Amino acid sequence: MTFLNSVIDILLHLDKHLAVIIQSYGLLTYLLLFFVILIETGLVITPYLPGDSLLFAAGSLASVGSLNIFLLLIVLTTAAILGDSLNYFIGYHFGEAVFLKSKFYHPEYLQKAQDFYHKYGRKTLILARFVPIVRTFAPFVAGMGKMKYSSFLINNIIGGIIWVFLFVLAGYFLGGLSIVKENFSIFILIIILLSIVPLLFEVVKHFWKKNYHKTE
Repeated sequence: MTFLNSVIDILLHLDKHLAVIIQSYGLLTYLLLFFVILIETGLVITPYLPGDSLLFAAGSLASVGSLNIFLLLIVLTTAAILGDSLNYFIGYHFGEAVFLKSKFYHPEYLQKAQDFYHKYGRKTLILARFVPIVRTFAPFVAGMGKMKYSSFLINNIIGGIIWVFLFVLAGYFLGGLSIVKENFSIFILIIILLSIVPLLFEVVKHFWKKNYHKTE
């Protein structure tokens, strides 16, 4: 395996390599965690990097003293907020140009994006934090749809704090349990599925209201 392949493997599975990285690099681990969360939320080309599982794993290691829980929360929350802001500005300044080159482009799509974020921006940006892939694209589309930045920033901060604190503290308080250690992958999958529930609820409620008004 080449050096580049090794680096890519570590980034893609940082949640699994985290304990070894802490032993080898100490405080530099915080910088690596910051970088991964920053680009996972900040670039639409990197939605496959670990997010929820990395936060949970970091919290688990903090529970045994390998990481400082308070510093961890500050570093990861800052990375999550800055990442979404970066993604927003990329979408704002370059999103439409990128979209115009896409084979999926239709003029009404951009208008729908603008209308959607004008009406559902707050819920979309906060709920999207808990859905892998969607989390990475939501701020990009918000920027492309020219959502007002002050409104975006407020919901970006709220969503970033809730997302990081929920998963890191879940790892901190639950990661040390033997049943979690023995079934870590399954437990992470359950957490991800549960995190999607609020978004599914909003989708169902939206369609129900839409169909209900049609029948009136």
